[in-house]
Amino acid sequence: MMRGLSWSMMWMMCLAAGTAWSQTPEKWLARGDSLMTQDKPQRALAEYEQAVKADAGVRPLLSRAKAWWALERMDRFILDIERVLRMDSTQAEAHLLRARYSARGEDALKTVYHASEAINHGTDTVMHVEALVLRGKARADMKLPAQAIDDLELAMAGGAADVEAMTILSRLYDKAGRYTEALSILERLCEMEPANVGHWSNRGFELIQLQRYDEALIMIEKALSLDKDEPVALSNRAYVQMKLGNSKAAWADVERSLRAYPANPYALRTRAILRIQGGDTSKACDDLVLAKAMAVLPDVDVLIQENCLGRDPDR
Repeated sequence: MMRGLSWSMMWMMCLAAGTAWSQTPEKWLARGDSLMTQDKPQRALAEYEQAVKADAGVRPLLSRAKAWWALERMDRFILDIERVLRMDSTQAEAHLLRARYSARGEDALKTVYHASEAINHGTDTVMHVEALVLRGKARADMKLPAQAIDDLELAMAGGAADVEAMTILSRLYDKAGRYTEALSILERLCEMEPANVGHWSNRGFELIQLQRYDEALIMIEKALSLDKDEPVALSNRAYVQMKLGNSKAAWADVERSLRAYPANPYALRTRAILRIQGGDTSKACDDLVLAKAMAVLPDVDVLIQENCLGRDPDR
């Protein structure tokens, strides 16, 4: 027994301590966090509501916001997140959650802002990587390829395995002429999602860019084994067959591709080259003009200059 204190005084002190605990949010937060790990956000929300009643501070509000998110209650989620950021504008997790919300709403500017704030103020590696992914995707949408590449490269180096981000990065590499790096990303994607026809078709495309036609054909055949009518894969195979001197097979593939996807400029370019080889320059030029209107393909302008300038447009 403590010297100088009676049993009754000690009992009152213990009772007061118990009352103080009952009025703090820790027990509700702990219960809510446990329920969230069990994927029971509705029950977790009830605990977080009690925590907010006891203390409407940053931690309870942030926890409740995460429950709202899990329940798809975006109207309530955003109210709690905005309250947190008004209380503490340097709260990294709140900025990350706000960036997620902005990305979901396709608001690239706010995604970049809040992801940047999460990166600047946060120390958690996992959150840092997610913020880089969100910012990289948003910068890609904003047509800022160099900055998007920097973000997504850092995210991949940090361990990110986000399929969408990797797909975007491979496309950005391709547009920058970094075909070997694009191919490396696509090789990983094929391992991660072997049933995704697009990954195999795109892998074949990068091998075409590197003029590794025999290897490209193997990848494209894999894509077509998953979907025999996939128009982009058929277009890619048509180009490879043409390059390998198999004009008849190339023609069959490009016609199948264009029946399913008439607006594919790559297929139009391939058909134009096949038509030029067959002596049908007029129709080839129609294909080339249409392909040029749809996309910037480096050899289309050359083909037009060599075969179409000065022709009678009414022929």
